[in-house]
Amino acid sequence: MSFAPDVTEILARARADLRMGVPVVLSGAPGMLVIAAETLTAQRLSDLHALGGEPVLVITARRAETLKARCYDKDLARVILPPDAELGWIAGVSDPVDDLNTPMKGPLFTQRGGDVSAHRLAINLAKSALLLPAVVMLPLADPVGFASQNALTLIPTAQAEPLLAASPIPHPVVSARLPVEAHEKGRLHIFRPEDGGEEHYAFEIGSPARDKPVLARLHSACFTGDVMGSLKCDCGPQLHAALDQMGAEGAGVLLYLNQEGRGIGLANKMRAYSLQDQGFDTVEANHRLGFEDDERDFKLGAQILKSMGFSSVRLLTNNPRKIAMMEKNGISVTDRVPLKVGETHFNRGYLATKAAKSGHLL
Repeated sequence: MSFAPDVTEILARARADLRMGVPVVLSGAPGMLVIAAETLTAQRLSDLHALGGEPVLVITARRAETLKARCYDKDLARVILPPDAELGWIAGVSDPVDDLNTPMKGPLFTQRGGDVSAHRLAINLAKSALLLPAVVMLPLADPVGFASQNALTLIPTAQAEPLLAASPIPHPVVSARLPVEAHEKGRLHIFRPEDGGEEHYAFEIGSPARDKPVLARLHSACFTGDVMGSLKCDCGPQLHAALDQMGAEGAGVLLYLNQEGRGIGLANKMRAYSLQDQGFDTVEANHRLGFEDDERDFKLGAQILKSMGFSSVRLLTNNPRKIAMMEKNGISVTDRVPLKVGETHFNRGYLATKAAKSGHLL
C-alpha cells in the first residue's frame, strides 16, 4: 500500500510549485533544477548563483528568433546566464513587454550540443502551467538528494515526458438540466481532465440522436469576448450564434474548452494584447512571447464527444484545423457549417490575420 503520488499527480504538483515561484527538480544524470523565469524571486536567484555551476535560461525558438539569439536546439535555445545576471536581465529576455524600449538584449550566448530533452520537458511544463515559456535551469549531480534536502518536487523525467506530450483524458463528473435563452431543454455536462487541469464543459441542447451527425461547436473559453463583450475578437458573437442555431434546430452540442487565448491562458493573452497595442498582429505577438500560433489541444473535444456517444458531427467552425483534428481522432465531420459573425472595426485586422496566417475560412 502506498499513498505516494503517481507521475500525473507529481506533474500537477510541479505546475502549482512553478506558479508559486518554487523550484522543481528533474531526475536524470545529470538532474536539473528548474525555476520558472516569470515567478523567480531575487532571493532564489541569489541562492541559485551560490550553487555554482553553469545555469541557463531556456527559451523557445520563437522567443530566440525575436531576440536574434542563436538557436542550436531546433525548438528551444539555452541562453547562458551571466554570473552577475539579475532579475531584470532575466525578465528582459523572457518577457517582451519592453522589447521596443530596449530592443538590444545581448549579447546573448547560447549552448550547443548535448541532450536537451530535460530542457524541452521544462518548457512544456511551464506552458502547461500557463506561465511564460522560459525557465532557469541548473544541472545537479544528485537530484534525488537535492530535492529531498530542500523539500522540492522530484519529477521522474523519463516517465513524465510522454504524459506531457499526450492529451489528458477528460472524465465526466456530473450533468444537470440548464434551461437557457437559446433553448429551454438544455443540459450542462462537466468534464475533469485527469492531469488536474481546468475542467471543460459540454452543453447539450435537446436530445440529439447518437447515430446521426450532431450539430456541434468547439468553442475555446474567452473571458474577454464571452463575458466582457470584447470588440477585439469575434468569440462572444460566435458563442451566441452557435447556441441560437442549435436552439433553432432543437438539438446540438457546444463544447466549451477552457483553453483561453488559444491555449496560453488569460495572463499571457493580455500580454499579447499589450503587444498588439504596440503594432504587432496576434500571431506576431504570440511568437514574441515564445508561443506558437495556436497552443490549443482540440483532441479534448473529440474525446468528450466520443464519451457522450457521438461519432459524427456537423461542425460549426471557420477553422480547418478543428476539422482535421476531429477526423484524426475518430470523429467524422460530415459538414462544415460556417459561423461568420461578430466583425467590428476593432477586430478586422485580427480576423484578417486569422485568415491569412492561420487558414481560417473567412
